[in-house]
Amino acid sequence: MEILSQNKETMAYRKASRRVKELKEFYGNLTSYCLVIPFLAVLNFMTSPEYLWFLWPMLGWGIGIGFHALNVFGLGKSWEEKKIRELMDQENRKTKTL
Repeated sequence: MEILSQNKETMAYRKASRRVKELKEFYGNLTSYCLVIPFLAVLNFMTSPEYLWFLWPMLGWGIGIGFHALNVFGLGKSWEEKKIRELMDQENRKTKTL
């Protein structure tokens, strides 16, 4: 029983560690966006205010951040969690019948 408990703790730790890594990557991406896009806007207004080219990287990177956010906070996680639980339940049923 102790081995099972340690195994569950190890799995929970790995899962939490993965989640923290995903969050760090997302917030790092968002921070970079919030720093770089204003810099590009200022650069754009100083060099060629007649054409607002900074909107293109802002739009492209913004779409990427939106999908990243959906993956980290929304759609991707709920499906993954359900599938992980389902697979773990199947494995537990197999080990109980043996």
